[in-house]
Amino acid sequence: MSRYLVTGGAGFIGSHIVDRLVGRGDSVVALDNLSTGKLANLEQSRGSIELLEADVRDPNAVRQACRGVEYVLHHAALASVPQSIADPISANEVNASGTLNVLVAARETGVRRVVYAASSSVYGDTPPMPIGEDRPPAPLSPYAVSKHVGELYCQIFWKLYGLETVVLRYFNVFGPRQDPGSEYAAVIPMFITALQGGESPVIFGDGEQTRDFVYVSNVVEANLLACQAPKAVGRVMNIAGGARTSLNELVTMMRQAIGADIPAAHGAPRPGDVRHSSADIALAQELLGYEVTVTLEEGLALTAEWLAAAR
Repeated sequence: MSRYLVTGGAGFIGSHIVDRLVGRGDSVVALDNLSTGKLANLEQSRGSIELLEADVRDPNAVRQACRGVEYVLHHAALASVPQSIADPISANEVNASGTLNVLVAARETGVRRVVYAASSSVYGDTPPMPIGEDRPPAPLSPYAVSKHVGELYCQIFWKLYGLETVVLRYFNVFGPRQDPGSEYAAVIPMFITALQGGESPVIFGDGEQTRDFVYVSNVVEANLLACQAPKAVGRVMNIAGGARTSLNELVTMMRQAIGADIPAAHGAPRPGDVRHSSADIALAQELLGYEVTVTLEEGLALTAEWLAAAR
């Protein structure tokens, strides 16, 4: 049995990781300031974990959370492009400075390895697709900049201090517990909720923009593999579904899954959004043994089922 710290542990991805760790018998500390995370996300594991209601911007709280921990899975973030454009200072404080706090605390308390939840947004709009990890960063938003800074800190802490770090660049993660009601909601829960409510999902732009969607359980598995894989230390890897899907195609798939014959509506494109995004996942397959075990179609059905039950 190992001891893990999951920052952002009450959030969408973090809570799924917490549940998986608890389910296999590990000791878990979850740190979350509950600004976007929800206690309801931890309902399954709440009685089996240590929950710290704290902020990664607080170095003392992070240091306390790291004590006695072997692995840190760092998911606390201000995870919205539009919100970062409206408030770039907060994005930097949480995503860049918060990550630095985590790394400093991990080094000081003897943590074995830190796995960092990075973002495909660092690539920007650079063609061609699919994108490999050797593609130079070209961020289009303060969010993307701040997440890339976190990556750089991770690599520096490995090179300078010998703290083992692994960077996982997530593409478009989706699944149960993603909040469809947020002002900054991701497209899949937002689209499904609209269709289930008999409304047209709103696509910002012409809908021909593409994304690489990955169901959350695949991401959880990537995190667990990243804690143990010896060749992953100091590396940056894409974590995605490995397929390219346009938003128009996505809505068609959802309409078929839900049985709702409702056309999409279109709004103006949003600033900071990338046009196309699709991942080469060969490196994660090689270094982690990562595989996509839940497909986009299967994940959409599971997510629609969860959202219908949550209505």
